[in-house]
Amino acid sequence: MWFKNLKLYRLAPHATLTASALEAALEPLAFQPGSSQDSQVSGWASPRDDGALVYEQNGQILLRLRTEKKLLPTTVINQASRARAQEIEDRQGYKPGRKQMKEIKEQMTMELLPRAFVIAHDTWLWMDTRNGWVAIDAAATARSDEVLGLLAKTLTPFPIVPLHVELSPATAMTLWLSEDEPPAGFTIDQDTELRSTGESRATVRYVRQSIEIEEVRRHVQAGKQCTRLAMTWNDRVSFVLTDTLDIKRVAPLDVLKENQDAQVANEAEQFDADTALMTGELARLLDDLTGALGSAPEEK
Repeated sequence: MWFKNLKLYRLAPHATLTASALEAALEPLAFQPGSSQDSQVSGWASPRDDGALVYEQNGQILLRLRTEKKLLPTTVINQASRARAQEIEDRQGYKPGRKQMKEIKEQMTMELLPRAFVIAHDTWLWMDTRNGWVAIDAAATARSDEVLGLLAKTLTPFPIVPLHVELSPATAMTLWLSEDEPPAGFTIDQDTELRSTGESRATVRYVRQSIEIEEVRRHVQAGKQCTRLAMTWNDRVSFVLTDTLDIKRVAPLDVLKENQDAQVANEAEQFDADTALMTGELARLLDDLTGALGSAPEEK
């Protein structure tokens, strides 16, 4: 089990988290399937499907937020509403007005919800109490905000703070590209995006294609900065860094996959082994990456 995307944060300097205290705090908001009239429900689910809402191993904590949403397209509601409105028109002799149409749509939504398809989505959160990292496996900010919002309802004081670095990712990536000198331990891969800092927002993307240094320099001279850069860390993990300090397309490379082939007795041991490998590698990657960007003074 590997996180594919990392929305990064830090544990507050004096935050103290224990699995037992977290378990008690999360219990009131444990996931419960929605009723026939609920369009969406969210809650904390067991990371290892063993009933416990908190998974902890050697200072590494995993949480899982489960969201169930009913799929009820607007086109379906509108179609059903028009049919109901026609029935009412035939009965009363004139078309329903705007207020009555609004009531019809609300009624049709309530009638259709019990028959809507349900989709479930899990969003994972990792807290590294030894190194101070917090990461949410989410590509979209809305998903990470949902996790943080629900967590804020259960934990006081809130133990998570924003991640700050001294050098902006866009400035750093542009420098690494134009000087052909990535930070120690990192190599630059083939996917790159450069975007104009002016009003035009002109963008150039290179997909599975290396970019020549002189070409980079011409783009930089034209006012562009690197906003996405594919990289590999120590030949162990590949990823894409963005100008918002998000890490996307995280993938363990073959050297790590070979280490995962060790014999384990059951699924629980496999989960333990996978978690230990992932958190250990990502913690070191994040230390090296933020070291290259310069940790903010309050985080040193």
